[in-house]
Amino acid sequence: MPASEKTLEDLFRDRFGGGRDLLEATVPARSEIAGNHTDHEGGDVIGGALDVQVHAVCALNGTNTVRIESLGYQPFKIDLGKLAPQESERESTASLARGMASELVATGREPLGFDLLMESSIPSGSGLSSSAAVELAFGRAMEGLWEGEPLDAVTLAKMAQRTENNYFGKPCGLLDQLAEALGGLAHMSFANPETPATEKLALDFEDYGYALVLVNVGSDHSALTNEYAAVPNEMKQVAAAFGKERLCEVDPAAFDERVNELRRDLGDRPVLRALHYWYENDLVAQRWEALKGGDIDAFLALTRASGASSAMYLQNVSVGGAPEQPAMVALGLAQRLLEGTGACRIHGGGFGGSIQAFVPVERVERFISGMDGWLGKGASRHYRIVSEGAGYQWL
Repeated sequence: MPASEKTLEDLFRDRFGGGRDLLEATVPARSEIAGNHTDHEGGDVIGGALDVQVHAVCALNGTNTVRIESLGYQPFKIDLGKLAPQESERESTASLARGMASELVATGREPLGFDLLMESSIPSGSGLSSSAAVELAFGRAMEGLWEGEPLDAVTLAKMAQRTENNYFGKPCGLLDQLAEALGGLAHMSFANPETPATEKLALDFEDYGYALVLVNVGSDHSALTNEYAAVPNEMKQVAAAFGKERLCEVDPAAFDERVNELRRDLGDRPVLRALHYWYENDLVAQRWEALKGGDIDAFLALTRASGASSAMYLQNVSVGGAPEQPAMVALGLAQRLLEGTGACRIHGGGFGGSIQAFVPVERVERFISGMDGWLGKGASRHYRIVSEGAGYQWL
């Protein structure tokens, strides 16, 4: 059988041998449907699990070693007798496997060696949280292979977050991991970071006549680290002026009374970004109610308002003073193609990356063709929401 026709199970047996019970783990990518830069301030977000995924097949191997291979990448091994963070593994997939193993062992499980082969249909560099999907895939695989109590979505997501923070070396929040663990459309509130409140909704945008399209604007983030970091830093400066850590803890009325003082002491941009936080957080709640009520027109109008707030107040669509404005150009071109229909907004961190568009179903092909014509073939992709989050099953 040609390699291109073989299933992941077939490829697993080719690489690691057969004769063993196989376990499959799958984890979807995610899109931020609502809540632009609200999660790190204890606010609310709506996440959507997408129809691209990390897919893994694994089996116990009778050793104390984990052997992992991802199609198209170099294989690696993890010694289960050494589960402390390894500085040499920082920012590597190996660090994610070791970290998740440490987390699962902490639940009382006995670590057993296994072989794992995985593949991903998540577009490279798309900003759809593939690293979180890999963490969760490792976690679900170990949960199934190592005897112990089942792990709920919140518990597993927090394990993955700690792994990314402490082993991989990225100070991420919980949004990506939790959205992918839950699946579907999920409303998440981070006011209590230890126990985030969640609610799921079964909804397909296409049942209401709109398709979800994400467009990669083709920008390089490597030179924008300071711009990204300034967003939460400036929001937290405002919170600190009130003796608080996050904006969710600040009374908006108290903020109103001190606007002039804050502008004088911190400057205008932190004040604008705080204004965005409260405005956007309210918009998340309104969009969730609109979706629960099936009011797609209200949802789209609120999404357009969210996009305007990100551009004007949060200021994460363009980089001030820079001649290149890829995200702003992409949004302008998208609005040109939408011709007053649907909605589009910055997606995720901003300053580039991707934009999100809700496109009338009958316009999808023309929209993607037009955006790809301007930004390059494959820049745009049509996604659907899937109901299942991170999971595993025996094959």
